[in-house]
Amino acid sequence: MNTNESIEQMKQLNLHGMVAYYQSQLSLPVHQQLQGNDLIAQLLQAEHTERVNHRTGRYLKTARLRQPAIPELVECSAARNLTKQQFALLLEGDYIEKGQHVLITGATGCGKSYVACALAHQACAMGYRTLYFNMNRFAEDVHMSKIENNYRQLLDKYQRFPVIVIDDLGLKNMDEVTRVAFYQIIEDRYGKGVLIITSQLPVQNWYDMIGEPTLADAICDRLTSKAHRIELKGESRRRDLKQ
Repeated sequence: MNTNESIEQMKQLNLHGMVAYYQSQLSLPVHQQLQGNDLIAQLLQAEHTERVNHRTGRYLKTARLRQPAIPELVECSAARNLTKQQFALLLEGDYIEKGQHVLITGATGCGKSYVACALAHQACAMGYRTLYFNMNRFAEDVHMSKIENNYRQLLDKYQRFPVIVIDDLGLKNMDEVTRVAFYQIIEDRYGKGVLIITSQLPVQNWYDMIGEPTLADAICDRLTSKAHRIELKGESRRRDLKQ
């Protein structure tokens, strides 16, 4: 079998990573081309990388993150109250497997959403289906699902994502319908997934924002138990955009 036939078979098997790498090898002088086990190992690695990148791109498209945040661009410093060690630990993804939520609080504009989206980007790269939504949009979707009689389908949809980012929790107090749906999402995710939540409100103020004491107790207990907390500091990062 000649090289052209090998490439055609790779294409038929959708081994696009292998095709690209093999073609790059063939473009080299013969004495520089890999042979035998070394070539096979690199072909397999190229295919694996291609498939991971394709999956990551697909998951990022589905996630619809607010920002195209890259973990490497997150600023970690004492001034921000976010250490490199703390962020690196989260990037390892163990919190997802252990069902430990991430709660990110801080003043408006300090970069909460960017950190949350960076963690979501990493989750997609690690093979976890991820979904992002703003809390106000969530409330609208829940109310609309009640009107259109597809509330159960909406909750089932959320349950299919191991990682969900809920941005801007607490911009307004929860009404009864939103509160019950929020509790149900948390309950459905027990041992199956995590929430990454951002809020301008300190965690200790969430109880009053949620409202009804019984559900507020249940929600806060489930969210904060063994959760990773990031309390971002610093001035607004939007200031330069306003000048």
